[in-house]
Amino acid sequence: MPLPEILAPVGGSEQLIAAVRTGANAVYLGGVNFNARRNAANFANTDLIDAVSYCHARGVKVYVTVNTIVLDGELSALEQEAEIIAQSGADAVILQDMAALKLFALRYPSLLRLASTQTAVHNVDGARFLESIGFDSIVLARELSLSEIEAICASVSIQKEAFIHGAHCMSVSGACYLSAMLGGRSGNRGLCAQPCRLNWTSGEHPYALSLKDLSLLPHLQELAHAGVNSFKIEGRMKRPEYVAAATAACKLALEGKPYDAESLRAVFSRSGFTDGYLKGKRDGQMFGYRTKEDVTGAEGVLSSLAALYRNETPLVPVDMSFTLDETGAKLAVSDGEREATAQSGAPERAIHRALDEESAKKSLEKTGGTPFFVRSFTAKIAQGLTLPASALNALRRDALDALLSLRGKTKPHEREEFAFKTPERYQSRLERPALWARFYSKEQIARAHAFEKILVPAEEIDQSLIAQYGEKLIAQLPTVLFPADEPAFEEKLSSLARAGLCAIWANNVYGIALGSRLSLRVHGGYGLNCANTESLRFYEEQGLMSLTLSFELSMAGIKQLGGTLPRGIVSYGYLPLMQLRNCPIKASLGCAACGQSGELTDRMGVRFPVECDHYRTVSLLNSVPLDIAERNLSGLDHQLLYFTRENAQEIARVVSRFQSGEKTEEAHTTGLYYRTLL
Repeated sequence: MPLPEILAPVGGSEQLIAAVRTGANAVYLGGVNFNARRNAANFANTDLIDAVSYCHARGVKVYVTVNTIVLDGELSALEQEAEIIAQSGADAVILQDMAALKLFALRYPSLLRLASTQTAVHNVDGARFLESIGFDSIVLARELSLSEIEAICASVSIQKEAFIHGAHCMSVSGACYLSAMLGGRSGNRGLCAQPCRLNWTSGEHPYALSLKDLSLLPHLQELAHAGVNSFKIEGRMKRPEYVAAATAACKLALEGKPYDAESLRAVFSRSGFTDGYLKGKRDGQMFGYRTKEDVTGAEGVLSSLAALYRNETPLVPVDMSFTLDETGAKLAVSDGEREATAQSGAPERAIHRALDEESAKKSLEKTGGTPFFVRSFTAKIAQGLTLPASALNALRRDALDALLSLRGKTKPHEREEFAFKTPERYQSRLERPALWARFYSKEQIARAHAFEKILVPAEEIDQSLIAQYGEKLIAQLPTVLFPADEPAFEEKLSSLARAGLCAIWANNVYGIALGSRLSLRVHGGYGLNCANTESLRFYEEQGLMSLTLSFELSMAGIKQLGGTLPRGIVSYGYLPLMQLRNCPIKASLGCAACGQSGELTDRMGVRFPVECDHYRTVSLLNSVPLDIAERNLSGLDHQLLYFTRENAQEIARVVSRFQSGEKTEEAHTTGLYYRTLL
């Protein structure tokens, strides 16, 4: 079985050199736009071509990140960036948005398409869905245990990546809106401000939303046996010494050799490292933050780490063939696919000692300072001739330079005929959007006659509820459902379907596959992060009945979307800002102290409720509800009132206001609908 590749992060040219010289098999980097680390140096047009050339010359692959959600007004810029990437000859693109997937699959089919961590693949159905729609590789959620990784890897035939070192987001990737809602800087748009790293508290416990950095280097052999093909290091915003340390350590660990764990911790960590998710030990030991000692610890190791990538590393084996006769000397070097040659003029007659094969080999195999090493050497030398060392060195230098140039030559991807359609603005047939409601529990359901659809978590639904509400009832699937819970949940949903349940609300792509398999109508949730017309068209092609748009969109952008898929928005509710597998309240205080009514407090003393999803995961809710009852939402098909902890009286008041279009006088937010999101 071939060893998994080491995939290293690259934020700029220095990091690129560090990654390549310390043993990366592939690197991932961003262009100017549409990448999830827009504040990194990244690579513009000519820089990207040079980066790909540099890597390919040394046998290293290049994956370009195009992993942000895209707005309609950016589709033209996306097409331009896609052309730049294709012309660079990069090996693959890393994608989140379905519009970007469609563009690369249909226009540049030879470019491999890798699913970003932002697609939030965390179970078997999600992995199978991404494989079915044209991804060549998936990246597994960081929150998975080893057995869960093994289950997902066994379920698909495409390549599987796993993060093995670097920062740990508290939320499942792609399901975090904290930075966007609190500061207008969206993680889904590549500008996360990391508010989770500030001092949130659970009771008296500090930094309740900050995990230690991930490090799975002691488990690489286990991960390889589980089916992981690519070991991904996080850190495109990190300095080159970090990239060098992590890549070199990963290479040694993969080979079963000891690595410098102390230098790795010193160059960057948050109170050390954790492997809690992999081991299934989701507790308080996973939490940590960047201390003063963590910061000062890097000073002592930067110089030694910089030495790791100071010089070229011999990465590429070559076969050398040298000939010398009366007409001159010729050196041919081959990497197995390409061959380059260099020649010199007539040799000298030997006065003292003629050149022999051993002497020629000794001079010509000195490839230091180049990325090559000699795998085999043959020579054919006429008797009585010699060549000065300077001439042999020049032959070697010229031949290897020529081979390096051949290896780094740009090979653009061929372009097929495909272009996005100009969207025609969608108009709902309804004069005003229908009211939908989501309830956390069935006991909350009130004013049911006011709603066209009622969403309730699937676990709350039974036969009597189906009989009472019929086709009005939609089962809300968990945003996050890990493999260990998939079989039982599918059986539950299947039994509900047999009892007459007709529809589900899918807030993650796994739900599309699950709903289709059970012949249930699928309504897409805001968690699909749909933000442009092409994505709407994509989900309509997947058979969705409707879609609740991303609440990171502006209202102006919402009303300009095209396509024909019925759509709506969340117009009320304490919005879920993060999806957490390691509950910070359970980890610090325990479930008994929470009673499913816990909260976290930010550094300003503001309290944020935490909603428990049947003890599997939790959602961090916003501190105040979104409320736009008085706004004009014409052009939409539905507006969703997302109830969480409200009692019957509060629900009745909200419904009444939305029916009359009355503005609330209580503390609230209008979300991002009327703000400019960066």
